[in-house]
Amino acid sequence: MKTPLLNTPRPLLAVAAVALAVVGAASLPAAASTPRTDVRLTNDDGSAGGYVSNYNVTHPTSPVAKDPTLAECSRSRGRQNEPSVAVDPRNPNVLVGSSNDYCGVYNDGADADGAPIASGPIWLGYYRSQNGGASFQSSLVPGYPGDNTPYASRARVRTASAGDPVLAWDGAGRLFAGAESSDDPAGSSKTFGDVWVATYANPGGQTGATADDGKEFIRSVVVAKGSSAPNLLGKFNDKTAIEADRTSSSCSGNVYFAWSRFTGNGGAAIYVARSTDHGATFSTPMKLSAGVHDVQFPDISVTSSGHVYITFRQLEAQGGQGDAVDVVRSTDCGRTFSPPRVLTTFSAMGVTDRTTSGGAARDCGDAPPCQSGYTFFRADTGPRSTADQNAPGETVHVTYEAIRPGSEVPTGTTFGWADRSGVGGQSLVYYLRYDGATGAVTQPAPIDAAPASQQLFPDLSVDGGVVHALWWDSRNDVSNDATSFRQRPVGNDAQGNVGPALDVYASTRPAIGGTWSSPTRMSDTTSNPNYEQFGGRTVPFAGDYLWIDSKAGVTYGTWTDWRNTVAGVDQREATQDETGADVLQCRATLPDGSVTGDTCPRAGGLDQNIYGDLAP
Repeated sequence: MKTPLLNTPRPLLAVAAVALAVVGAASLPAAASTPRTDVRLTNDDGSAGGYVSNYNVTHPTSPVAKDPTLAECSRSRGRQNEPSVAVDPRNPNVLVGSSNDYCGVYNDGADADGAPIASGPIWLGYYRSQNGGASFQSSLVPGYPGDNTPYASRARVRTASAGDPVLAWDGAGRLFAGAESSDDPAGSSKTFGDVWVATYANPGGQTGATADDGKEFIRSVVVAKGSSAPNLLGKFNDKTAIEADRTSSSCSGNVYFAWSRFTGNGGAAIYVARSTDHGATFSTPMKLSAGVHDVQFPDISVTSSGHVYITFRQLEAQGGQGDAVDVVRSTDCGRTFSPPRVLTTFSAMGVTDRTTSGGAARDCGDAPPCQSGYTFFRADTGPRSTADQNAPGETVHVTYEAIRPGSEVPTGTTFGWADRSGVGGQSLVYYLRYDGATGAVTQPAPIDAAPASQQLFPDLSVDGGVVHALWWDSRNDVSNDATSFRQRPVGNDAQGNVGPALDVYASTRPAIGGTWSSPTRMSDTTSNPNYEQFGGRTVPFAGDYLWIDSKAGVTYGTWTDWRNTVAGVDQREATQDETGADVLQCRATLPDGSVTGDTCPRAGGLDQNIYGDLAP
């Protein structure tokens, strides 16, 4: 789901990203990348040419006029979250990022007062760099509502919104972008819940200049359909994962796509499908989580043998099922998979509170207001995994966030960190290795046992014998100290005022043996994640993950960022109730001297962006 107007029990969302600087491509050793100035991937403020059409990029001699959606995306100062990024293995100067992109939301006319109607398309971004991440050209994946290019007919998507973007390159210059999609183009309350995959290729073919890899949109195909029921009450597919086989094995070229399937009766399962024809068709979806009652967050790894490993989170459920990281394995190119195996159990990190009406809440703001008085975005344990397709062996690297044993404390309010109201704790990022050949699992251990920080949304990549990790970290939180950080949400002081709280940190270690390096700060600016920009500007939303990728000696990380947001008073309120937590009021004077009218969303009151940078 990409419309966090509803607080549903399990489908999760949100994102933002950062870019890298010019690099020497394949000449860099795997551990040599150094963070530089953060780069913005989402140029929706009119900078860097605004948003452009993918068709016009590949057909510069016969361009089409910029449609209203792209025009709005070029000035919207809107929201983007849940970023992804992928480095081209044939040319690491070519990077493509994506996110849930809300830039076209206000492209649906105006109300009687002249204010824009927030019901336009939410779609997948396509942010391309050909200079190693020094700059990005911003666009949307074709097929969005209002797409006026010939590429629109190549998109076989039946919905009006899309999100949960995931990216993977094969070894022949093709890029695959997976997504879920929901809203009904007819405007009904149906939430289709489809999942689909788009394919991009080099317009010159496999032998074309590698600078053009993944540039031309070829198609998008639906992999699995939802049941088109209202308000998520039917079959709804969500939380996607994708990987392509770049090995020299018999599975080379296969594309694997996994997701979580939710049903209106509360059931959840992990499914996978594979493509053996470069994304033109996909197999019938296969259930992977038989016997596991509640699941979420699949991730896919492929080893050099072509074996496929899919990890996912097992949630606490009936029958004594505890919180755990599970894995399934395929040794026949994704035709069949083993039963699920628990890799590790953990104490789940999950922020929670009680609303003023007594119900449970995973995020809080003006709606729902929570008894603690705090404002915070949702966050839960979400495991990620990866493997080096060029390295021998069957090693899968796994990370997840969890509550540090023994760190639980009473919060003194209804807020909680440890998935329980009133129970605080410290969330740390943990790492383990799984050997698929022997079944051995290393003891999970924190990547960085910082004494006073909350760590969220980790991700891993591995290349050239080096594992790279990044995560959100609150060690620079201006509102919390070494005691209160376990008792309050990030960025909240005791009165519920919010301020800058999150940075992106990264670390490296040898793929086998060794220890993690001292963490490096990647983000240049500590960001305030608690702006109420969703649910009619009543609740914060940061997404469910960050992203890192490594290939040919280049490592790049992306994240959601609020450094461009202009603080102010919510339109619905006479006074400000959280410092900096609300959005710009209408008819206000901005720092650049311009005056907003009823179109204040375009004036910077939202401005949640994706940034990226080179990672160590």
